[in-house]
Amino acid sequence: MNDKCFIDTNIFIYTFDHSNVKKQKKSREIIANALEKSNGIISYQVIQEFLNASTKKFKSPLSIADSQRYLSVILEPLCEVFSSIELYHQALDIMERCQYSFYDSLIISAALKAECQILYSEDLQHNQKIQNLKIINPFILNDGLTGIFK
Repeated sequence: MNDKCFIDTNIFIYTFDHSNVKKQKKSREIIANALEKSNGIISYQVIQEFLNASTKKFKSPLSIADSQRYLSVILEPLCEVFSSIELYHQALDIMERCQYSFYDSLIISAALKAECQILYSEDLQHNQKIQNLKIINPFILNDGLTGIFK
């Protein structure tokens, strides 16, 4: 059974959000579970968005050295989808069909390309199914992940 899940950028960002402990804990659980089971996937876009946010928009931005470590230890092992013309064509089709923004459609397209069953994102329509992909907002669902980062 394919149990691959795609993790959107907002999940990584919440791991650093000390103002929302519940979302921070849930996000850390999702990422730890994905790394432990080797079933989590991200795209180049998630890396770009996260590094931009973490070095410029965080209340306490990450240093370049900390960004390098996070990239190597967390993001790099999960990254399986890279830019391609095919990805852009599919994103445009999703954009037209589902009425998402281009960048949201690109995330969905990457999740489909990786043959994920689940896309964890707070920014997309919860429980929507696109082909074999189900969008899940993990902050409104109790999916039984255990607290690895207690």
